[in-house]
Amino acid sequence: MAVPIAVLDCDLLLYGRGHRTLDRFKLEDVTDEYLVSTYGFPRQFICYLVDLLGATLSRPTQRSRAISPETQILAALGFYTSGSFQTRMGDAIGISQASMSRCVANVTEALVERASQFIHFPKDEATVQTLKEDFYGLAGMPGVLGVVDCTHVAIKAPNAEDLSYVNRKGLHSLNCLMVCDSRGVLLSAETHWPGSLADCAVLEQAALTSQFETELHKDGWLLGDSSFLLRTWLMTPLHIPETPAEYRYNMAHSATHNVIERTFRTIRARFRCLDGSKGTLQYSPEKSSHIILACCVLHNISLQHGLDVWSAPATGHTEQSEEEYEQRESVDSEACRVRQELLLTHFS
Repeated sequence: MAVPIAVLDCDLLLYGRGHRTLDRFKLEDVTDEYLVSTYGFPRQFICYLVDLLGATLSRPTQRSRAISPETQILAALGFYTSGSFQTRMGDAIGISQASMSRCVANVTEALVERASQFIHFPKDEATVQTLKEDFYGLAGMPGVLGVVDCTHVAIKAPNAEDLSYVNRKGLHSLNCLMVCDSRGVLLSAETHWPGSLADCAVLEQAALTSQFETELHKDGWLLGDSSFLLRTWLMTPLHIPETPAEYRYNMAHSATHNVIERTFRTIRARFRCLDGSKGTLQYSPEKSSHIILACCVLHNISLQHGLDVWSAPATGHTEQSEEEYEQRESVDSEACRVRQELLLTHFS
């Protein structure tokens, strides 16, 4: 579909090069179908992002000030959802590949600045109670405030000497710790951990642990798989279930925890820059971490806009998790007591 555009030689003025820069891309000139197929999202969603980020993307101190917020957002969405700076993407909105890259950087930082606005645990009691009830409705597991897991995203090697990002498969990656609710809304996302760290080690050092051990989360818990240690606020499966109650507990735990795996698949399917099919993220670990977090913010915003259909699994070079599930026995006697009480009260 041919899209009429007006092109100005702004790059020549700004950067001393003859790149063409789009003066204005009019969303009303194209169909929703075109926007979804090219940029991954419908007009209403894109207009919301323009309202949300427009002031930030129009700051006169930014190098890409000649490019409208609309165009910057379309360029970034095109990269997030396709994983590519293909020439056709730049041609569609009339900007060079170099300008595409600057747009992605600007939009990424604008979204990261707003991460706490869209990714957080509920604060008021009524919302927390609804959160628990929604989880209970899945498989009968009570008191659940979220499900937690890690997923790896492939990145380019930072340098030959730095092995901290080499995961158990010998690939460079970031190990991302995330928590979601029963609908797949992210409640926490830490995207900066080196791929060499095991899931258990990531959680040990994460802000999430400090949050649950120091704040008021005494009336519920997260669910984590066997790669994590049992804690008073983190319920894990039983290593070798023996009684009917223990089997019922493990089954309810597994069915509830599966939500985070579906969420990872949805994020990778929606944001192909993360799924490995176009290769690794060609940025430093810090910038790659910001891109992942920006996609997490967009994931939550999309759910707010009703774009919440579970997607089919994405194919890529990096598995959902690099962890080999080693059963980890907890030495926390209070955590063992809490789990045993849960078993007796709800699964016996």
